[in-house]
Formats: sequence, C-alpha cells, structure tokens
Amino acid sequence: MSTGIIVAIVVAVIVVAALVIGGMAVMRRRRLQQRFGPEYDRVVGERDSKLKAESELTERERRVRDLDIQPLTDMARASYADQWADIQERFVDAPADAVAGSQLLVAAVMTDRGYPTDHQDQVLADLSVEHSDTLDHYRAAEQISASAAAGMASTEDLRLAMIHYRALFGDLLGDPADAGPGPAATEPGQIIAADAMTAKDGDVYAAVARATAASDPVAARQQPNGVDAGELTK
Repeated sequence: MSTGIIVAIVVAVIVVAALVIGGMAVMRRRRLQQRFGPEYDRVVGERDSKLKAESELTERERRVRDLDIQPLTDMARASYADQWADIQERFVDAPADAVAGSQLLVAAVMTDRGYPTDHQDQVLADLSVEHSDTLDHYRAAEQISASAAAGMASTEDLRLAMIHYRALFGDLLGDPADAGPGPAATEPGQIIAADAMTAKDGDVYAAVARATAASDPVAARQQPNGVDAGELTK
C-alpha cells in the first residue's frame, strides 16, 4: 500500500472521527437545552462559554442521580396539599407569616423527596435538573422572602411570592394539576392572570381580596373581587 493511500485513509478516519464527535456534541447540547430550558442560557451567560456551562450542567445531572430522588407517597402528597391550603387561608390575616410558612413547606417537600437544603446555591443547582420550568419562580419567591424578612415587602409582593412558591410546590408534589397554570403561562403576569380567572375560595387571590376588603371597604367595593384588575395582569 502506497504512502499516499495510507495518508488518505488516515485523513478520512480523522474526518469521520471529527464528524462523530461533533455530532455527539450537538446532540448533547440539544439534550441539555431541552432538559434545562432557560437555565441552560442562564448558565452559559454566567460562564461565558457553552463548553464550561454544559460541563457544569452535566455534573449537576450526575450529582442528582446520586441523590436518589424519590417521588412522594399518595399519603404524603395529600398531607402536603392540606398544609398548603391551610397556609393560604392564613394569608388573609398574616400575609408575611403565610409566605414564611410556604417557604418552610416547600423546603420540607424538598427534603422528603431527597433534596439537600443546606446551601441555597446547591439547592438551585439540584432543582434545575428536574424542575427547571419552575426554578425561576422559586428564585423570585426567595428574593421576596428575603425582602419580607427585612420588612420591605408589600402585600402585593407577598401575594406574588405565594404564587411563585406554589409553582414549585406543585411541581415537587408531582401532580401537574397542583402546579398552577398550564405550560404556556410562564411569566408572572401570565400566571396571575390565568389563576385569577379561576380563583376559588381559599385560594391566595380570594385571600388577598378579603384582606383588601377588611382594610379598605371602599376600595373593595370599587374593584372586582377587591383586587385591582390592573394589578392582576402586570
């Protein structure tokens, strides 16, 4: 076999290997994008490199596999749902306490599922693997909770925190019907509008309406359900 033929074979093998590796990289990228959704773009932006971001996301997957996350039993799911309903009812008289309670309840569900809750950054990383669709809601809820702890959150802020916590809460329970609005409603304003259309007694929206009526009866009579319609769609 001549040297030229050998060189051609070597080149062909290298080209094929490069194509295979490139194809595998593209497939991995698409898989990570589909799995992590907006979290993929957020991590890429923070790391300023798709390769570094994808390596980190892959490591998150490996870590969560080692955690042995388990679904809730039917009994546990029902118990947590009842506790959430009780917390929402408390929103009428003590909004800040209700938000604090929802924060603790979400953490309890995480622990029951098998997620460590000691370090917030790690909590977010772990949740991103299976709950990327509701992760930004959890981030927003935690920010509002921090403001509430400092006495800087309004009743409207607290209402939004309840909505955000509920999104992750329902996702963790594993029952899509409890996760709030449908998949198309991903922005906070959309979630508020979607839920406001079907608010029931005991829901956080009804709770805010009753709280508004108690503190300002005139405003309550002037606004549908005691809630400013403009606030529902911001």
